[in-house]
Amino acid sequence: MDNNHIKKEDLIKMKSVALCVLGSAVICFFLGFYYKIGWLKAFSEAAMVGGIADWFAVVALFKHPLGIPIPHTALIPDNKDAIGRNLGTFVSDEFLIKEKLEVKLDEFDFAAKATNWLKEEKNAAIISSLVVENVIPGVLKTIDDTNVKEFIQQQFHIKLKQLNFGEWIAIGLESLSKDDKQAQLITNVLSILSAELEANRMEIREKVKNATPWYTLGVADKKIADGVFNGLYEFLDMAKQPESSIRKKINLYVLNFIEELKKSPEMQQKITTVILEFTQKDEVQEYIGSIWQELKNAVLTDLEKGEGSEIKLNLTRMIRNFGSNIQNDVVMTTKINNFIKIDLLSVLIRNKKAIGDLIATSVQSWDKKEIADKLELEVGKDLQFIRINGTVVGGIVGLIIYFAEQLL
Repeated sequence: MDNNHIKKEDLIKMKSVALCVLGSAVICFFLGFYYKIGWLKAFSEAAMVGGIADWFAVVALFKHPLGIPIPHTALIPDNKDAIGRNLGTFVSDEFLIKEKLEVKLDEFDFAAKATNWLKEEKNAAIISSLVVENVIPGVLKTIDDTNVKEFIQQQFHIKLKQLNFGEWIAIGLESLSKDDKQAQLITNVLSILSAELEANRMEIREKVKNATPWYTLGVADKKIADGVFNGLYEFLDMAKQPESSIRKKINLYVLNFIEELKKSPEMQQKITTVILEFTQKDEVQEYIGSIWQELKNAVLTDLEKGEGSEIKLNLTRMIRNFGSNIQNDVVMTTKINNFIKIDLLSVLIRNKKAIGDLIATSVQSWDKKEIADKLELEVGKDLQFIRINGTVVGGIVGLIIYFAEQLL
């Protein structure tokens, strides 16, 4: 049951009570009149007058009594524009005063209240739910995938152009040579070459066969191919031996290459250019562009998990940690409170007239019946006590007058 419904029921109940009190006065009047009870008749007459008068006064605030357009009734609906102006002026002149606002803002301690609120898991979950259920999906729907893809490709290329790949490679190779990983790396490369050579034995034989003259009738094909294979295998096996002359030459070549690469901007630029040209190939560009779609799909898939969403859980945790960290940071909380105090105070003071005009305009825009119904719903329950008191007090005054007449 909503709050307005409860207020409406309470208002109806109090109206019924006030009506019953007035009805009791009417019954008392007939009893006093019939049985010739003077004091009862005097009490009830005055009570009826008081009750009806106060009923008229209360009803006249919100509407015309019995629907009759009596002058100076339906005061609130007929004067809502003036009420709005007066309310706006009252708020701007009485509340939006620098000295009063400073005191209230100092007492409020916005930073403490905000951080305490954020530390509560249910509150952090409310914010994270709002973000993952509305903000993130809404943003993803409005984004043009093609534009994002092109943007990623452009930014990727711009960032790559700023990097010196040659220098990086030189540093990497130099670090390998210093901790003896260079030797292992060369051995691994040679082993890979041996494996690839064996894996492509038949293809190499076929190429040798196609390259030999037809008149050899294929006799020399196998010998030539085996000779090539044996020579290459022997070379690779010797190169794998750490103390072999071939291995020493390879090591020296690598060291000279590293040294030259470290000192030669031209060589560094050549390596960077080769890498940049490679990244401009259609296949690489398509892969770079697909990063956004993969990221988007991953986010949407995670959000579909609801309460189990990693994004939501991490966001909730981040919000709670933010609240805790800020709360323990005296400098930051002071800055927040000063920001609220100075900036908010400045905004309020600078726009006090605009705020008053906004209140006045808002009230003026309300429908007459709507504003009457809303106000009656808020204060009508308490106003019914005026009717009850009017009936009771009127009756007491009637008794006093009756007994005064008897004494005189």
